[in-house]
Amino acid sequence: MADHDSPQEIAATFLAKVKDSPFVMIGLMDGEHSEPMNVKIDEDQPNALFIFSGHDNRIAKGGKAMAQFVGTGHDFFACLAGTVSQETNQATFDNLWDNRVEAWFPNGKADARLNRFDITSAELWETDVSVSGRLKMLFGGTIDQSESSSHAVVGSVA
Repeated sequence: MADHDSPQEIAATFLAKVKDSPFVMIGLMDGEHSEPMNVKIDEDQPNALFIFSGHDNRIAKGGKAMAQFVGTGHDFFACLAGTVSQETNQATFDNLWDNRVEAWFPNGKADARLNRFDITSAELWETDVSVSGRLKMLFGGTIDQSESSSHAVVGSVA
């Protein structure tokens, strides 16, 4: 994520990383702890993450929320702010339902609720340390800012 990357390029990188490892820590801003959840992406709604849960899950009541994401190789990090609400569109529910989701709900779709996390802002970090920075990590030395990761703040991810 270089300084010249557009918000669309940054969003595309984030969405690709989430597809590779679809797990976030998410929690409402009500004082309860965050919990790990599996997220789904609807290509037509890139500013939203979808999360199946039980009807009594702590995020099911909805409200302002924060989610944190770490890429598989610990090379990409995101902190997302937004709002959780119930997704009421049955077509979206049916489209995102699959065998991996069904495994968590013994009584099928009746036990599940689809939550929608609408992202209002995000901070994204990509840890792409240069070759010279990696050598300094191995043999000692101070990594210059130009050799380390990049950071972006965006109003939304699309």
